Amino acid sequence: MTGRVLLNPMTEKTQIQALLDLMARLRDPEKGCPWDVEQTFETIAPYTIEEAYEVAEAIRIGDMNHLKEELGDLLLQVVFHARMAEEAGLFTFEDVARDITTKMISRHAHVFGDKQAGDAAEVLTLWDDQKDKEKAKKGLTAESILDDVPLALPAIMRAQKLQKRAARVGFEWAKATDVLDKLEEEIKETREAIAGKNPAEIHDEIGDMMFCVVNFGRMLDIDCEQSLRDTNDKFKRRFNGIEKELKARGKEFSDVSLDEMESIWQAQKAKEQK
Repeated sequence: MTGRVLLNPMTEKTQIQALLDLMARLRDPEKGCPWDVEQTFETIAPYTIEEAYEVAEAIRIGDMNHLKEELGDLLLQVVFHARMAEEAGLFTFEDVARDITTKMISRHAHVFGDKQAGDAAEVLTLWDDQKDKEKAKKGLTAESILDDVPLALPAIMRAQKLQKRAARVGFEWAKATDVLDKLEEEIKETREAIAGKNPAEIHDEIGDMMFCVVNFGRMLDIDCEQSLRDTNDKFKRRFNGIEKELKARGKEFSDVSLDEMESIWQAQKAKEQK
């Protein structure tokens, strides 16, 4: 490969090929970038996760120009991993693209085959059935239907996926409000753990309460991970309102009581609800 890389070679190659060539150049042991050359799958993985979250954030705020940029950053992560795999003789980017194309055709038998799906729920059922068949064909049948829920997922997201998997085989509450009864039970047990001053029990009961809340949200078709993200944003927005109000009054937090801060908080809340 020459030292020259075209970054906008529309007349000579596709943009994806230009990106693949760029990554190969960056990973060149002699002419590449020292930082890129020393990276491994393990060191790049955190960046891959970060870029995926930044894509989600761009979607959340509705910034399509930012989304375009973040999708490019995420694509770069795929190219980076594929390049390292190619160097190790494992697979190439072409293999990645071929495999996902094949998988999507297989999983969409209602589009490319003779299956029928009248709505999104039926599509998901067909998807899961085909996924199970593919695993069985590869000899990858798990001991538990929960085994392939990734450990690396954020805890709330993983809890929701675990619950969803269990619900597929009938391990499910009759109705969402039944979970509230369970939540009240867990709150009672948390109070008892606090009264007993047992840190390990408190730790467990707090987790049980959160698991119940996630289960409740899941049964109401709420994305609990996004729900909490939105609440985090709301808390930050209202707390910033307290800071601005105190600044306008020429005061610091140390100058006001908790009741005064609560009063400002409620005022900020009222403004949002108008």
